[in-house]
Amino acid sequence: MIDLKVRIRRKSFSGKRADVLRALEFDAGAGEFIALVGPSGAGKTTILNLIGGLDRDFEGDIQINDRPLSDRDTRLIRYGYMFQEPRLMPWLTVEDNVRLVLNGVDDAIERARRVIREVELGGNEKAFPSQLSGGMQRRVALARAFAVRPQLMLMDEPFISLDSPTATRLREQFVALWKELRPTVLFVTHDLREALAVADRVIFLSVSPARVVKILQVDLPRPRDPDGKAVSDMHACLLHDHPDLLSGLMAADRGSNSEQRRTV
Repeated sequence: MIDLKVRIRRKSFSGKRADVLRALEFDAGAGEFIALVGPSGAGKTTILNLIGGLDRDFEGDIQINDRPLSDRDTRLIRYGYMFQEPRLMPWLTVEDNVRLVLNGVDDAIERARRVIREVELGGNEKAFPSQLSGGMQRRVALARAFAVRPQLMLMDEPFISLDSPTATRLREQFVALWKELRPTVLFVTHDLREALAVADRVIFLSVSPARVVKILQVDLPRPRDPDGKAVSDMHACLLHDHPDLLSGLMAADRGSNSEQRRTV
């Protein structure tokens, strides 16, 4: 189980004066599903890269299970990644794309085939990505991410650009797999309804340099329909009370940083 603490004092990129992230702090409990929402360019992908150890050039501290994140830690942690694009190897079959992350695992073939069935792609094991629809390719990416039995899932708008029924089905499959394995999840999305439909808490970011402006506890029972009444009512209430929230222009919530990191 992965307990995460993120304390980023400052993050910028070489050759650019402006900071991307500044005084950004939040926690994620073991097995918790966190959605990150903010305007375009707020640094959401940058946050995932820092937590995943892909970028270490920042001022601050990231801790996993109360230990500073190190190169050794990132090698020991079982990460699952889903990106905006499926990123499948076009020369590999569905099964081989999933097995790609299972090098050295004794039951790799059995595990790959099982998770392929769980995302409803049974019978397509020998197909190549070019023979699959966009939604099916994303199912392969989902199967690959869960094949490692991840402790920490990093997801960067994985269902963007899909039609609504396909996106809904993929979200349902993802939540079902999350309930089974209970990894800690950081899920980046620009869609507030999607965030409310999947997350335990939603963390809202400001415009760049990004910081946390609100943390919302989502206590709605699962399963949740993004277009259902419960999500729609919470969505409408939230935007009524905080009309500038999605633009990232809302002033930071009152209260101490430690209180804000837990919940709002």
